[in-house]
Amino acid sequence: MTTLAEQIRAMPDDAREAWWASLTPAERLRVAHDWRTYARDDQRTPRGDWRWWAALAGRGWGKTRAGAEFVHERADANPGMLGAIVGRTYQDARFVMIEGESGVVATQKPWNPVSWEPGKKLLTWSNGAKALLYTADKPDSIAGSNLAWAWGDEWCLWREVGGLHALDQIAFALRAGSDPRAMLTSTPRPTRRVRELLTRPDVHVTRGRTLDNRDNLAPGVVDELLRRYEGTRLGRQELYAEVLDDVEGALWTQDLIDSTRLDAVPRDLVRIVVAIDPAVTALEESDETGIIVVGMDADRECYVLEDLSGRHPASGPDGWPRIAVAAYHRHGASRIVAEVNQGGDLVEATIRTVDRGCAYRAVRASRGKATRAEPIAAMYEQRRVHHVGDPRALQMLEDQMCSWVPGMESPDRLDALVWGLTDLGLGAHVGQFAPVREMGDTATRHQRLTTAVGARGRFGAGSF
Repeated sequence: MTTLAEQIRAMPDDAREAWWASLTPAERLRVAHDWRTYARDDQRTPRGDWRWWAALAGRGWGKTRAGAEFVHERADANPGMLGAIVGRTYQDARFVMIEGESGVVATQKPWNPVSWEPGKKLLTWSNGAKALLYTADKPDSIAGSNLAWAWGDEWCLWREVGGLHALDQIAFALRAGSDPRAMLTSTPRPTRRVRELLTRPDVHVTRGRTLDNRDNLAPGVVDELLRRYEGTRLGRQELYAEVLDDVEGALWTQDLIDSTRLDAVPRDLVRIVVAIDPAVTALEESDETGIIVVGMDADRECYVLEDLSGRHPASGPDGWPRIAVAAYHRHGASRIVAEVNQGGDLVEATIRTVDRGCAYRAVRASRGKATRAEPIAAMYEQRRVHHVGDPRALQMLEDQMCSWVPGMESPDRLDALVWGLTDLGLGAHVGQFAPVREMGDTATRHQRLTTAVGARGRFGAGSF
């Protein structure tokens, strides 16, 4: 699947020079700037009768560039008409889709240059074509538009807001011109809406792997991604763009998690916990240390705020004790909770070397992992637990949740999540854990609780 540029470079020098000399100045300009010169076959706008082009591809495949070039093609073909650029959030739409290094402004064509007015959220091409910037988190803003084309990025991460979904609003608005079409680019997610759209007859689906774009990525990037994720469910999704099936017997599904997802915490939190499932070692082949930050409001609604897990050493500036203590202070947490089945007093000792005064509770599993996890899964089903912020930041945690089946060895991030939510009081009535020791006197715990409530003023809406 060679590009035209590669074919030109492969020509003998004299043949290439003769071919170039045969072109007019306008033709040379086209060859130098036309996307078809550099694009792989799977990145070019497909032929045929379709209304939606869904490009599902792995990280680094070139989705943003393909989307930006689709925009220029539609602007060229629809002078004086309106299109839409729809991102998951305003930041995604502006700083990736429009102003990014592969975005619309950077890839504009000399024969039809584009001007960008951020204040108006408006792109204008020299032929009179225009495009407005919209965001999927405000789908009602698309209503009433009369669109000849649209590009939506990371659409698999879009969610309904107030009963509205941006895809539905685009479909209603896509009615201008003789051939209105839309392109959707994303790394896939196994949700009901994604599966439904991919089965429609008016959708052309392109699938791509991260490996397809190896030559245009920094040296070693693909090898590192393969080393870390090859053979995992997350790797199949993020590198090979597979839409994964739900795992039979798993306590969580992606639809279940997405159904209560929030962009920000809506109210003050009365308790925040940093939960740790420490690994014994921090070698490349070791388990990760799970570090999850969770919080609860006055109505006992719970929020998963941050996943800081990884293969962190027990000491040093990048060690998991420093990461956990930093999160404890950053979020104004009530305490740190750590499982000590393997580490015993050593876990507490490593935390105390960083901060002797932090409130700390050690817990040791007294029942099976399924017994601890099932009440937490029930809270998700009751819509009492919300994942907060960009879904990509919690993706590795969610992959563990959706792939774990009771009876399997439970992974680190999931274990830390269960410990944290259990400590907040979810399911404590069934005795999922046995507290070993809680450090920090009453005054210290009261101070941390006061800080936790006050911290919402610093880390309010939009901060996660």
